[in-house]
Amino acid sequence: MAETKADLIKKAQSLGIEHVNSNNTMAELREAIAEVAPKKHDKEALPTEEHEAKVAKAGKRSAKAVAEAEAKVAKEERKEHADETPATPKPAAKPARSRIERAGKKLRKATELVEKGKEYSTKDALGLAIKTSTTKFDSTVELHVRLGVDPKHADQNIRENIVLPAGTGKDIKVAVFGEADDVATAKKAGADIAGADEFLQQLDKGVIDFDVLIATPTVMAKLGKYARLLGPKGLMPNPKSGTVTKDVAKAIEQSKAGKVEVRVDETGIAHLGIGKVSFGADKLMENVQAVFSTLKSAKPSSIKGNYVVSIYVSTTMGPSIRIISSEL
Repeated sequence: MAETKADLIKKAQSLGIEHVNSNNTMAELREAIAEVAPKKHDKEALPTEEHEAKVAKAGKRSAKAVAEAEAKVAKEERKEHADETPATPKPAAKPARSRIERAGKKLRKATELVEKGKEYSTKDALGLAIKTSTTKFDSTVELHVRLGVDPKHADQNIRENIVLPAGTGKDIKVAVFGEADDVATAKKAGADIAGADEFLQQLDKGVIDFDVLIATPTVMAKLGKYARLLGPKGLMPNPKSGTVTKDVAKAIEQSKAGKVEVRVDETGIAHLGIGKVSFGADKLMENVQAVFSTLKSAKPSSIKGNYVVSIYVSTTMGPSIRIISSEL
């Protein structure tokens, strides 16, 4: 049965097309219906056969492509909905504790005695270091001096030897490696270990039971192969440290008396022990003055700015105390 003009007007009005009436031709009515009908998203408004005809086998109108597009739209809607949902505030992170706060009870209590940011005189700093010692054993008092030098330059790589007036407080065990005559001299001078080739046999076994090793120039070549064993421990004899010498007796005497080496590390800081807590402030002061005097005389001529950056004193496992830099 053919569609009449009235049927077309009724269909156009059902699709929401306005301004259609009997004055429009049937061709105009069909054209208006054709433009509006494909834009309707309600699949139920279209006949099943017409809807199925709009699904292609491939391309953007394929069933797979349509399903993917619908899934993408649904995902975007969920995302927008999630953005509208107020986020649950995260609990504030606890601030990290400082090193002192993480330290033991004794160190925290000792640190309270040191005024933060204050520079003490050498005498006051030494007295406070003794007071803040936290160990049950006789702690070593350490001196740390940062110098404004660059150790990469040969003239600024400071390395000096000092005989501390009050000693180090340590029982230094001295070993001597040399010829037979030197071995006999070393034993008379008080060396703890002295030997010739038999001494090397102990090194071959990795036995190191001494604090200082002294050698004569004639036998130094034989120690070359033990550099990897002795070097990392700071025991390799060196002319600059006075441990390679012909005067074995004098080297032993100085080592026993409290001879120490002052040497800056790669950052320009000199670290050394200047005695024990049991020494008392007066003896420690003598040792500090000897160190300061040596460092002053070792100042390179190429240094134009500040030579002394900072000075700190501390005890084993104790807090550090800053000394007025101008005192060096």
